[in-house]
Amino acid sequence: MLKTTLLHPDILRAIARGGHHSRILIADGNYPAATKKGPNAELVCLQLSPGIPTVAQTLRALLSAIPIDHLHTMGIPSDDPYAKHGEPPAWAEYKQIIAESGAALTLDPVLKWDFYKQVESPDHILTIQTADQALWANVLLVVGCRTS
Repeated sequence: MLKTTLLHPDILRAIARGGHHSRILIADGNYPAATKKGPNAELVCLQLSPGIPTVAQTLRALLSAIPIDHLHTMGIPSDDPYAKHGEPPAWAEYKQIIAESGAALTLDPVLKWDFYKQVESPDHILTIQTADQALWANVLLVVGCRTS
């Protein structure tokens, strides 16, 4: 039996074949996952029902399984109507999950169109499409190195 909290066989297979600098996108339910992905990326659809699972739940599971060097959120352009609201509530939950995991990470927002470009990189190995209904909830993880 696996010791990690991540049990999904397709996700485990995809992350096992990735390496340092590989990119993993955890997408909310609004993300165009079928069209905005890298040429080497697999797509795993986890949508069970609206809101289940969330990006945060998926992030927690991934942090239990692999080292992460960087965590990018999709930054909100200043001309977007949502920009006046400040940081999306999902980001506070991500910060809490990062702290609980003990990882030395910070959220690094990348503006929307640049975020799409990073996802479309050949280093993108996996998109996990969640059913999260939160706005601006996407996170792009950059895989780190195993040091022990």
